[in-house]
Amino acid sequence: MELLAHLRRAKDHVDRYFQEDLDLEELAKVAGVSKFHFARSFEATYGETPIRYLTRRRIERAQDLLRSANLTITEICMLVGFASLGSFSARFTQLVGETPTAYRDRWAARGGPHVPGCWLFMRGVNDHRGTAGSRNLKEAADGEAGLP
Repeated sequence: MELLAHLRRAKDHVDRYFQEDLDLEELAKVAGVSKFHFARSFEATYGETPIRYLTRRRIERAQDLLRSANLTITEICMLVGFASLGSFSARFTQLVGETPTAYRDRWAARGGPHVPGCWLFMRGVNDHRGTAGSRNLKEAADGEAGLP
């Protein structure tokens, strides 16, 4: 039972800081266990590796932004924590089944409102690195788009 609480703390850390440069060693440190024990225990408990979970969270957030924000694919790629547009597009396509552009176009055809990208960036408050914080951009986009 105690291990589950430690794993949950690391999972919550991923949920909160998915856009940052997280690695297995850092997540294991958050959980307070060795990285090998953490990786095995996380996968046994949640059915996927910690890094796969991190990637899935990033892609889920990218889907939210593609549906609701007027940002470029590159901006969204960087906001959700990917270092390269190529790896973002490849992982997005692999997990979602269509490219980010096709996904956006499909949702745009439904006529949903978009939050202007400039508004998101203006509303963003600096994070600890001195750049527009994607956590704050997420809150701004979610609030404007009526998301929970």
